[in-house]
Amino acid sequence: MRTVNKLRIFRKHFISKRQVFIVVVICLFYACQNQKREDAIVKVNSVKVLGELVTDDLLSRSDFMMYQTEEVQALHYAEICAAYGATKLAAFLKDNETINKLIERYREPLNDKIINTSNHVDANVYGILPLELYIQTNNEKYLEQGLRFADGQWENPLPNGLTSQTRYWIDDIYMIGCLQVQAYRATGNMKYLERAALEIDSYIKKLQQPNGLFFHGPDAPFFWGRGNGWVAAGLAELLSVLPKENVHYNSLLSGYKKMMKSLLHYQSNDGMWHQLIDNNKSFKETSSTAMFGFAISVGVKKRLLPEKRYKEAYEKAWNALTNYIDKEGKVSQVCVGTGQSKDEEYYLNRPKVTGDFHGQAPMLWFAHSLLEIIE
Repeated sequence: MRTVNKLRIFRKHFISKRQVFIVVVICLFYACQNQKREDAIVKVNSVKVLGELVTDDLLSRSDFMMYQTEEVQALHYAEICAAYGATKLAAFLKDNETINKLIERYREPLNDKIINTSNHVDANVYGILPLELYIQTNNEKYLEQGLRFADGQWENPLPNGLTSQTRYWIDDIYMIGCLQVQAYRATGNMKYLERAALEIDSYIKKLQQPNGLFFHGPDAPFFWGRGNGWVAAGLAELLSVLPKENVHYNSLLSGYKKMMKSLLHYQSNDGMWHQLIDNNKSFKETSSTAMFGFAISVGVKKRLLPEKRYKEAYEKAWNALTNYIDKEGKVSQVCVGTGQSKDEEYYLNRPKVTGDFHGQAPMLWFAHSLLEIIE
């Protein structure tokens, strides 16, 4: 009798310990899940802080980054794209003090007191900054200057209606597209969207490859990261405002979705993309990762892409990028300016720099887009 009772007690004790073990495992599992969520929240909260840090770095620069060739002299498009992103971010945060600081930094170019050889695709993109400042301040001077560059692109259009600046370099998709989109945002005039849609659709038809990505150029058959980043960002900017009724809308949306699907496939487990997108031997590159993260986040925000499939991609991209920003707000692992080449080693051996505006700019676009989603 005593043996039976002891067996019952043992069984009861054994079951109780097993139940406790199961409960402990479940608690540990949910604790880990909650910790992961808390980690994600910390990194999401870093968006505002890091965005402001990158803006402060821009405002701390004593000189302008200039674009100087035999053909073109202008403020460099990379700095202008950074100033554009900083202005949009500051406006979202209702930070008028920073907007005024940006106006002061660019006082001379805004007053046409700095050389800018207009009517070249890499010079005209300057217009996105005064147009954004007009949107935020209603200063007609900024509108007039910005439209001068936007309309300058179509002063002598080609017989097919494209701008004479058409050269089929993939970064033009942003340089032309974003300027025309900004002119539309400032005026509400549909002609600017019609120009951008016609232009970018022609680039897609000519340059997009079967896998959805874009060669750096007709004679450069490589999927260079930042070049494709300009494409992705330009498409996102246009599709965020283009009406579905536009004759080019479906073609543009199809090209964009095809590209985004390919980018998902090539994203590294840590959230980064490579200097050559389809070559894991190439280094992980920040400017392209920020551009792709921005383009995907805009697509999710505008319901062009399904959140369930793409949200993780842009979150992973941002969380990865936070590891490449120093305490001064400078982004590292940025590929230097890169011309087209038929030699793969040329791309694999490109130098990496820290604090280049090519990397600073898309971090600001990305931060602004994320804050719009979060809040």
